[in-house]
Amino acid sequence: MAKLNEIKVKEFTKQNAIYIVLVVLIIGIAFKDPRFLSINCFRDVLIQSSTRVIIALGAAFVILTGGADLSAGRLVGFTAVISSSMLQSPDYARRFFPSLPQLPLIVPIVIAVLAGLAVGILNGIIVAKFNVPAFIATLGTMVIVYGANSIYFNLPPNNSQPIGGLRQDFSNLGTGSIFGIPYIVIIAIVISLIIWVVLNKTRLGKSIYAIGGNRDAAVVSGINVQRSLLYLYAIAGTLYGIAGILEAARTGGATNNYGNMYELDAIAACVVGGWSVSGGIGTVPGVIAGVLIFSVINYGLTFIGVSPYWQLIIKGLIIVTAVAFDIRKYIAKK
Repeated sequence: MAKLNEIKVKEFTKQNAIYIVLVVLIIGIAFKDPRFLSINCFRDVLIQSSTRVIIALGAAFVILTGGADLSAGRLVGFTAVISSSMLQSPDYARRFFPSLPQLPLIVPIVIAVLAGLAVGILNGIIVAKFNVPAFIATLGTMVIVYGANSIYFNLPPNNSQPIGGLRQDFSNLGTGSIFGIPYIVIIAIVISLIIWVVLNKTRLGKSIYAIGGNRDAAVVSGINVQRSLLYLYAIAGTLYGIAGILEAARTGGATNNYGNMYELDAIAACVVGGWSVSGGIGTVPGVIAGVLIFSVINYGLTFIGVSPYWQLIIKGLIIVTAVAFDIRKYIAKK
């Protein structure tokens, strides 16, 4: 009986390791400074995590097929610049488009999302139609998007000046709340639920898992691999576009360097959250937990005065450990 209970405890620990780590982190930081358990700190962590969750969910689609999307961060920056450049207050002195009339809020948002969708489709075409590895394909589009964003950002009269003076209705998306719950957190929760449904309750989701598990078997079973890959990259690009808009609204502006290295944080959050680098394995709650772990590390360790350099070491150790365990599980399965 005791042995059976021990096995059950080990199995529970194995299946819920990510959540145990998160709880231990929170308890450890709170032990150092109990103020970390305040509602304000909890709220700040959730706000900072919201856009990162959306980005990580986009990256997760690509990881699920055994690839990695390096264009995510630069695409977030591009859509942040596009949306904020068109949503500045009419009386702001350094408007990006001085003669642009005040547009309905939805118009620049749709334009920015479509820009993200377009780049996502481009990634999908390169990977699906030309069989270019995702790592290389998205590395190329990452450079292209950053170049295009820098050209756009440098247009006169802006000339590479940080974009600010955003309209209040736009800023409210990132800073406003209803019944004390930030809009940006609500949006992240809704998107997470939608992605959960897509991955678990639709034919596309099941096809993506199948492609990641064994592409040859997926082809034999009648799955249209090219079309599924195109769809998943389109979804990823759309999510990056939404995240860029919300990030601009949250921070009150944008520059062409927004989103730099966000893709690495997103990939790391997925891996730590249990998504296999070999493809075919991963859950939406795992992504959320992975993002929260890194948010707690960034916010919590700063809160108690730990050096940013030590934070990087801790994050690196967590990432390497998570990947090592994943590789061992993959080898054992083989």
